[in-house]
Amino acid sequence: MSTDQPPSDPHPTVQDVVAAADALWPFRLQEDWDASGLVLGRPEAPVRRIHLAVDPVAAVVREAVDAGADLLLTHHPLLLRGVTSVAADGFKGRVVHDLVENRCALLCCHTSADSARRGVSDALIAACGVGPDDAAPLVPHSSDPRTGLGRVGTLDEPVILRELAERLARRIPPTVQGLRVAGDPERRVSTVAVCGGSGDSLFDVVRSHGADVYVTADLRHHPASEARERALGPGEHGTPALVDAAHSASEALWLPWAAEDLQRALTARGYAVEIHVSTLRTDPWDLTVATPPQ
Repeated sequence: MSTDQPPSDPHPTVQDVVAAADALWPFRLQEDWDASGLVLGRPEAPVRRIHLAVDPVAAVVREAVDAGADLLLTHHPLLLRGVTSVAADGFKGRVVHDLVENRCALLCCHTSADSARRGVSDALIAACGVGPDDAAPLVPHSSDPRTGLGRVGTLDEPVILRELAERLARRIPPTVQGLRVAGDPERRVSTVAVCGGSGDSLFDVVRSHGADVYVTADLRHHPASEARERALGPGEHGTPALVDAAHSASEALWLPWAAEDLQRALTARGYAVEIHVSTLRTDPWDLTVATPPQ
């Protein structure tokens, strides 16, 4: 009997979606401390609509439920740390109950999507102007050197730092933070390193690749200050300059890619499913107030 027969049900099951996600963003690539994978849902339940978002917060869950989603796929895990209760009197418990009571599964693809090809960092470096096929991992994964955390690549044409930051600002979702930049705005940059999400642990790796600029998020004062001091020291040539985005904005660029790739993968298996990308801003900050001049 042929193994290429179309499925008897035109809709995938939760397990079918998990399998497709595992093929696109293999769970084996996730970091040891991570919690990517299926969090809630019956594996045999049919999936007609999938909702994609960065964060499994209450507003996103409500958006997914209101849209009639059978599965919510988020980048960030809901239960990354151990919990002893998911009672509905806590905010995570309420999310769990809202999903279960509305028969919406939850699938998280976190550092697996960070490391995979066409993942979070590929989308971020593409927004900078480096094609995914022209970017290499900053930290290659031991099981496959084509995958791994972060990306580094060379722009087709060098640009000044200000132009790169303005290009990125036009392409990432808006947040109250915008972009913070450390470095001479007029200096020319060619080699770009990126890490979607928190990336200040990779400064030494970025420097070893000779990157002119490093684009990431969640840069803390002391690591950023030390990186800048070292960059301005003798013989360091002012590298790397830093571009600091809001955490969720640096990762949200991946969602349209994920929707497209997941749609293609499920369609190729003969399944019919609708996939939508959330437009909600889940960055936690609401307002910035400029310090008045002294």
